[in-house]
Amino acid sequence: MAAKPRPLDNPKLFQLMAESVRDYAIFLLDTQGNIQSWNPGAQRIKQYAAEEIIGKHFSVFYTPQDNARNWPATELERATTEGRFDDEGWRVRKDGSRFWAHVVITALRDAHGKLLAFSKITRDLTERKRQEDALQRSEERFRLLIEGVQDYAIYMLNPEGVITSWNTGARRIKGYDAAEIIGKHVSRFYSADDIAAGKPWAELAMAREHGRAEDEGWRVRKDGTRFWARVVVTALTDADGRLYGFAKVTQDLTQRQHSQAVEVAARQVQDFIAVLAHELRNPLAPIRNAAQLLKDTSAGPEIIEVASRAIDRQSEQLARIVDDLLDVGRITRGTFSVHLARTDLRDIVQRAVETARPVIEAAQHHFTLELPPGALMVQADDLRLSQALTNVLNNAARYTDPRGQIALTLRREELDGQSMAVVCVRDSGRGIDKEFLGSIFGMFVQGRHAASRTQSGLGVGLALTRTIVELHHGTIEARSEGAGKGSEFAIRLPLEEHAAEGREQLAQVTHELSNGVAHRVLVVDDNVDAASMLAALVRQLGHDVVVVHDGPSALKAAEAYRPEIILLDLGMPDMNGFEVARALRERGIAPTPRIVAVTGWGKPEDERRTREAGFDMHLIKPVEESQIRQVLRLRGPRPTRH
Repeated sequence: MAAKPRPLDNPKLFQLMAESVRDYAIFLLDTQGNIQSWNPGAQRIKQYAAEEIIGKHFSVFYTPQDNARNWPATELERATTEGRFDDEGWRVRKDGSRFWAHVVITALRDAHGKLLAFSKITRDLTERKRQEDALQRSEERFRLLIEGVQDYAIYMLNPEGVITSWNTGARRIKGYDAAEIIGKHVSRFYSADDIAAGKPWAELAMAREHGRAEDEGWRVRKDGTRFWARVVVTALTDADGRLYGFAKVTQDLTQRQHSQAVEVAARQVQDFIAVLAHELRNPLAPIRNAAQLLKDTSAGPEIIEVASRAIDRQSEQLARIVDDLLDVGRITRGTFSVHLARTDLRDIVQRAVETARPVIEAAQHHFTLELPPGALMVQADDLRLSQALTNVLNNAARYTDPRGQIALTLRREELDGQSMAVVCVRDSGRGIDKEFLGSIFGMFVQGRHAASRTQSGLGVGLALTRTIVELHHGTIEARSEGAGKGSEFAIRLPLEEHAAEGREQLAQVTHELSNGVAHRVLVVDDNVDAASMLAALVRQLGHDVVVVHDGPSALKAAEAYRPEIILLDLGMPDMNGFEVARALRERGIAPTPRIVAVTGWGKPEDERRTREAGFDMHLIKPVEESQIRQVLRLRGPRPTRH
């Protein structure tokens, strides 16, 4: 089979080709690197005529620095070994000026593999290099400019939302150094509720679709504190419209938000004072008039009876106002509490209906009540929960024009695998403006200016109702299509069967008493004071304790210390309690520790999440000594869950 032709097989054809090219320097070198041919492109780029350069060594085109490190010989060695050498770098013209060159050296061999010569092709890329350097300098100036901005967090994301750059402002606002946050997902800055709702990904999707997304809301710093942020996300695309990332700018507006909140609170307090004065004058006026009538010795029995009833009614109204004020004080001081006991929610609903019935009947409303046939058992404070429902019914009656429609329904509902009792109060009344739906449960809020109000009350009823419902681990929601379209309030409460299930699980994990044997206990909480006090209590009860303040340290301590019981906080930065519990279960540490959640989160869904993460018990802060004693009395292997 004939050998494949090579460039030197037809030297005249090679010479003709080289002679016709002016944009490239094309010439031959012998095996020692001496120049053997020269084309017009070489003369144009390097400025040498053929007669003054042929026969000279090609190192004449290299900078003194490259010659000092014997780079020309290295190029030939690489071409000889690999068959081809490709490089970019500075080269020197005849007049001593430099140009940026792209060089390709190819080893030329005969059919038997003997090295005959080298072909060298050089292209002048000085203009491209100049543009690249200018772009690089521009990018560096831009980077330094962005890096120097401290009032805004400015950083880049890849198309999946992973952080790829970080400026000084981002470090100041969010608390992370570049080394610890680059490579992490942007969802780290969002609250647990926003993450559960998919907000970080929805924000990127909006920017991807519309080119830009703006938002204001709470964001989370490294230390877990929240700040009010204004965020702008811009999609970055190439010339073909392909997305290659996002630019994100975040401004900390916490101070502005605080100022606005203070201003709103001041307005509400002023309105409240005006309302309070109005509400106090209303009962005081008939009481004073009744007192004047009673002073009249000639007044007959009928007059005395009318005056006495007026004083009784208005005194009750004053007592209700005082009770509301006391409750407001308890809420603001954080001392408002409930005393829970197992009870049938139907009884509480009926008690609230009876309390509100006079207000409903006075306005001649048509009222319907729908209760389920079977009991709905809840853990509740009868008086407080009845008070909350009464507040909702009274509001429906007061803000519905006479002869309106009010309906109360009680039903059972399954929500995320949890059984809930739902109390709905619907009316055909004045409705709620959409602008007030978000603030309707605020203290002193009545949805209209105090001076123009037409209904009685201090504006604390719904705030008090929300507090009561949340202390029962429930939620309350207001819905309305707008002014004149009626309202609906829905209260959801966890059914008692979950508490019963918890007691059954506790009974399953309760074994014989430890008879005073000291246990090894690991306390994990990022709140140093809380961890120290809990550890002191456990030591006082006669047990050995090790304390750590973060998730990674907890895993190391569990391996080294082999605790029998782990008291684990949930809300820790970087690695939360759920992640720690899962990691402990996956590692299969022996003996198997009993993991107890010690947290301020106490809703049914929180307890469900801890069970799913591998916790054995769920204690709600503040934890009583009796609860700790009960935990420390439990021993034996962790039971298998089905």
